[in-house]
Amino acid sequence: MRFFLHTFQQVGYKNNEFWQWIKGHWDEKVIPANIAMVNIAIFLLLWFDDWILETITYSSLCIIFFVFSVFWFGSVSRYTQAKVKKPLVYTSRVKRFLIPFVALSFIFPALFTYMSFTGFLPYFNVPLPNHFSGFLSFDLLMLLVGWGFGATFIPFFILLSGLFTKPVEKFIQNGFKKEARKKLASMPDLKVIAITGSYGKTSTKFMIRDLLKERFNVCSTPGSYNTPMGICKVINNDLQSSHQILILEMGARYEGNIQELCDIAKPDIAVVTNVGVAHLETFGSQDVIAKEKGTLVDNLEVGDVAILNADDPRVSKMGANRNEIDRILVGLESGEIRGNAISYDTSGMEFDVEIGDEKERFQTKLLGAHNVQNLLLAVGVAKHFGIRLKTMALAAAKIEPVEHRLELKQQGDLFVIDDAFNSNPIGAKNAVEILAQFNSGQRIIITPGMVELGEIEAEENRKFGSAIGKANLDLVVLVGEERAQPILEGIREHDTTAMNVRVVNSLFEANELVQKHARAGDVILYENDLPDVYNE
Repeated sequence: MRFFLHTFQQVGYKNNEFWQWIKGHWDEKVIPANIAMVNIAIFLLLWFDDWILETITYSSLCIIFFVFSVFWFGSVSRYTQAKVKKPLVYTSRVKRFLIPFVALSFIFPALFTYMSFTGFLPYFNVPLPNHFSGFLSFDLLMLLVGWGFGATFIPFFILLSGLFTKPVEKFIQNGFKKEARKKLASMPDLKVIAITGSYGKTSTKFMIRDLLKERFNVCSTPGSYNTPMGICKVINNDLQSSHQILILEMGARYEGNIQELCDIAKPDIAVVTNVGVAHLETFGSQDVIAKEKGTLVDNLEVGDVAILNADDPRVSKMGANRNEIDRILVGLESGEIRGNAISYDTSGMEFDVEIGDEKERFQTKLLGAHNVQNLLLAVGVAKHFGIRLKTMALAAAKIEPVEHRLELKQQGDLFVIDDAFNSNPIGAKNAVEILAQFNSGQRIIITPGMVELGEIEAEENRKFGSAIGKANLDLVVLVGEERAQPILEGIREHDTTAMNVRVVNSLFEANELVQKHARAGDVILYENDLPDVYNE
């Protein structure tokens, strides 16, 4: 029960995603060999109970199943994780969820155990045909049905409990939304900046915050708070009357998610980073993703501003037919705000920012060309608020990398590029290219590849492997045998005879392997650290 509850929490309490996980782990976690054998035994007893009891004594049958249960069910190691990156947290939502879940999970075996030992169907008081009196005064078949089916049904009780608690959760969430809208309505002078896009939302959000806080009192959502409840929590608990600007990150996995967020907090300034293939599995196509992200721009009113990625054709078209809003396009290749002459090393990155005839050299601790693009979007927002380019450059030098996103750290004699929260094709390829430019020692990558890319997942992981092969790294550690296959195919497209490629089953095994190989000056890239539900 605890294992499946933990898994449900990791997939965001979403029934559809938990169902997809069930289908992917059907014979491994849901109905493994021991539970399957019990269910087969139940059906055999149902159909051949007379013949079986004539052939084997009831006592012998009980002993057989007792021994079978001890050896097959005595250990729960299959559902026990020695180390977990995100342990189960008993939040208020989990505690509410436990009420129907525990009731469903225990009622079934408890009911059948009662029937087994009393020999009667409750209420109907109908005697059971296989109830034995004396020392073995129970119905073996009822016990097997209660506990065998009870174990099988636990993940499905998760789904039922999710349905039962959904109206309660919706009612509670609507209360938080109403409170957030009321608070925002009481602050008419507050400017709301909303950021969306397939990738780079969190990085861009913090860059905007760091540039604006030089002159304004800014409130922003922490980390990856980009859901309705995450946004409401910040508005209700953190937003103060003294704040002048509120910066919100808006994420989307399904159509309608952005509008739901805009209904809580209408943006005055919309920032769109890009349209990629993240969550393609749930959206179906990039055009649908673009339409969903474009909803943020659609919510702008007269005089509002859209800051858009000029290098992404889908983004640059957003709001193009709306003359009543201001559009600021930024990019590495085009736009009214441009970045070029990029160079970087272990201390960070430098590049030029041009706005018309004005030019300024920026120095930052960040890595990667995509971070230049993100910073240009922040420059576009700061420009709208009247901040000078030189002031922005001074602020950019103080920006710290977002935790786990191309975060360059030194650990003893080793350099670590922590890109553990990245899982998109563009970012992953950029990270590999950055790693390839280091020459202080061995260049090592640890990665499980990418997930939730739908039908293109295998192909994108093959391209990712090709980028790794082209980089000609010193050690490649792939996590997860099945997921590693397309990455290996991509690596083999290049002459990688000098490259050491290893496949392990978990991140912990990968770390142990690297510890044995690493030497002073080596650079280790952690690219995408998947949740525990993907480890198998």
